[in-house]
Amino acid sequence: MIMEQKKIKIGVISDTHLPGYDEELKKIVADYFGDVDIIIHAGDLVDLRVLDIFAGKEIKAVCGNMDYPSVKEKLPEQLLFEIQGFKFGVVHGWGAPAGIEERISAKTGNLDCIVYGHTHKPVYHKSDGVLFFNPGSPTDKRFAAHRSIGILEIDKEVSGRIINL
Repeated sequence: MIMEQKKIKIGVISDTHLPGYDEELKKIVADYFGDVDIIIHAGDLVDLRVLDIFAGKEIKAVCGNMDYPSVKEKLPEQLLFEIQGFKFGVVHGWGAPAGIEERISAKTGNLDCIVYGHTHKPVYHKSDGVLFFNPGSPTDKRFAAHRSIGILEIDKEVSGRIINL
C-alpha cells in the first residue's frame, strides 16, 4: 500500500527588522500563517524575541546582516534541509541586489528551492531547475512597491505565492 504524502504548507517571512515582539506582525502571522506547518524566517529579525510571534509552529530561521549579535550567536547563516524529498536552502543574502541569486546558489549548492531575503523585494521564479523565493519584507516598503510575505507548498512539487500586505 502506497502512503499518500501530506501536503506541507510553509509560511515564509524575512527582513522584519524589529527590535522585539510586535503586535502588528503577530496579526499578520495570525491572518496568513495560521494553517502553516512550518515558518521560515530568512534573516534580519534584528532581535530573537521576534521568533516568539511564531510560538507553536516549527521555525527554521537564519541570521542576517542587520541582526543583533545575540541573533548571530544563536542562528546559523545558512540552513540546508529536506522535506518530502525536496532539498531546501535558506540564507539571508549579502551585497548588492544584482547577482545575489548567483552568489547564494554558489554557497548553497544544488537544491530544489532557495529561500532568501536581504533585498526586501519579493521574488518567485525558477532558474536552472531551482526555485528562488524571496518573500520581501512585511514591515518595510522602501525598496519594493508593497510590504509582503510568502507561502510555499510542497506536494508533488514545490510551488509558492507572494502575498502583498
